[in-house]
Amino acid sequence: MRQLDLVVIGVYLVAIAVTGLRLAGRQKTSKDYFVGESSMPWWTVSFSVVATETSVLTVISVPGGAYSGQGFGNVELALGYVVGRVVVATVLIPLYKRGGFVSAYQYLGTRFGPRLQGLASVTFVCTRLLAEGVRLFASAIPIKLLLDEFGVRADYRVIIVVLTAITVVYTYLGGIKAVIWTDAIQMGLYLGGAVLAVAVLSAHVGGAGLARAFDAGQFRLFDTDFSLAHVLTSPFALPTAIVGGAIFAMASHGSDQLIVQRVLATRSLRDGQKAMVASGVFVTLQFAAFSLVGALLWSYNEGRSFQELGLSSSDDLYPHFILHGLPVVVSGLLVAGILGAAMGSLSSALNSMSNSTVADIVRSFLRTTPSEASLLRLARVMTLVWAALMAVFACAFSTGTGNVYLTGLTIAGYTYGALLGAFLLGRTVRRAHEADSVVAFLVTVAVMTYIVRAVRIDVTTSGATVPTAIAAQWLVPVGVAVTLTVGGLLSLLHRAPGPAGAGVAASGPDPGEGRVTAATRSD
Repeated sequence: MRQLDLVVIGVYLVAIAVTGLRLAGRQKTSKDYFVGESSMPWWTVSFSVVATETSVLTVISVPGGAYSGQGFGNVELALGYVVGRVVVATVLIPLYKRGGFVSAYQYLGTRFGPRLQGLASVTFVCTRLLAEGVRLFASAIPIKLLLDEFGVRADYRVIIVVLTAITVVYTYLGGIKAVIWTDAIQMGLYLGGAVLAVAVLSAHVGGAGLARAFDAGQFRLFDTDFSLAHVLTSPFALPTAIVGGAIFAMASHGSDQLIVQRVLATRSLRDGQKAMVASGVFVTLQFAAFSLVGALLWSYNEGRSFQELGLSSSDDLYPHFILHGLPVVVSGLLVAGILGAAMGSLSSALNSMSNSTVADIVRSFLRTTPSEASLLRLARVMTLVWAALMAVFACAFSTGTGNVYLTGLTIAGYTYGALLGAFLLGRTVRRAHEADSVVAFLVTVAVMTYIVRAVRIDVTTSGATVPTAIAAQWLVPVGVAVTLTVGGLLSLLHRAPGPAGAGVAASGPDPGEGRVTAATRSD
C-alpha cells in the first residue's frame, strides 16, 4: 500500500511545478521577474512570507519540542515576532514601496551610496548561501528517513539534487509570481496536514487525554524564569521571546531581502503592510497548530519518551505518527507537505539571491543601464548559478557535521545586526555618510563573529554548570547597538552633510532612488 503514498508524492511534485508556471505567466521584464510588477494579492504574499521562513525542521521540530517540555513556547516566540513585524510595516516598508524598489538594499544606495549597497548585498547573498545550504541539507535528513520507510533508498546528495532540480524549474521560468503562488499552496498543504493530525489525535485521546496533557504542563505558554543567565541564553525566556524576538524579526523581515522581496510584490503600500502584519498572525497560528500536535502526541503515546518509543530524537515523533498513525494516501499527502516546506524556502532563497545580485551588485556598478531583456536573461542565469552553488554546498555536509539546524540559526547572528543597523543608522543619524556606514558595518560583523564564536555564559542545569551561547534573539540588538555607536561616533568627526541622500540618488542607476530620497526627507 505504500506505493499509493509514493504515487501521491510524485503527482504532487509534478503538479506544484506545473501549477506555479501556469499561475505565473510569462515574464517580460526583470521587475516582473523579481517583484511581479507589484501586482500580487496581499494574502498570497503573506502566505509566501510564512512558507519562506518555514523549513522542514520547523514542521517536525515544533511538535517534537512541545512533546519534550517546551510546551507552547514557540507561540510565545511568535508574539515577539508579531511586534517586530508591526514596526517593520510602519517604519521600513514605506521606504521601499515609495521608491519603487526591487531590492531593500537600494535604499542604502540612495542614503549612503553604492559601496554600502553592494556590501550589504554581498553580505546578504553570502549569508543566504550558507544558511540555505545548511537548511537544504537539514531538510534532506527527515526526507531520507521518510523515504526509507517507503522502501526507497536514496542518498542525501540524491535528495538534495532532486529537490533543487524540481524547485529550480518553476523558479527559473516563473520568477517571483511562481514562487509566491507555490509557496501559498505549499503552506496550505503542510498546515492543513497539521489540522488533520490534530483532528485524528483528538479523536484518539478525547477530552481526558487533553486534560492529562494540560495537567502535565504541555500547554505552558510563558517561561517566567527571569534569572539573568536564563534570560540571556534561553530563546523561550519571556523577555528574550518578546523583546529580543521583536528586534530579531525587525532584522529578518525588514532588512533581509529574502522576506522584503515578497512584500515589494504587493499592489500598494497598504497591501504590503497588511501582508507583513498578517504573516505574523499566521505564523502564530501555525506554531499553535504544530504545538497542539505535540501536546496531543504526548497523550497519544502516554507520555513515553522518544527513546522508549524506539526513536532516535524528538524530531522523529511527528513523522513517525504520519507514517504509522494515519491511513495510506493521507500520510502521502502529509509527506508531500513536508517536501513542500523544503521547496518553499529553497525557491524563495534562489529568487531573492538572483534579485539582489542583479539589482544591487551588478546594476549598481554599471555606468549604463542594460536593456530589460538583458537583465531578465541575467536574472535567470543567476538563479541557475545560485541553485548549483547551494546544492554543492549542501552536499558538502554530512550527518556528523553537528546540529545543522542550530548552525543555520547561528549564521544569521553574524550579519543581521549589521544589516538592520545600517538601515537604522540611515534613518536616525543624519550626519552619517558612506564611509561611516561602511566602517560601522564591517566593525559590527567582526564584533558579532567574536561574540557568536567565543562568548559563553555559565548556566547551571541539574546541578551541572554548562557554558552556553547567547540566545540568537539577543545577537541582533547587540549588533545594531555596535553599528549605531560606531557610525554615530564616526559621524561626529566630520562636518554634517546636506540633506540625507542628497547627491547620492543622482549618481545611482535606479530612477526610483530619487523618489525615495524625497520621501525620506518628508518623513
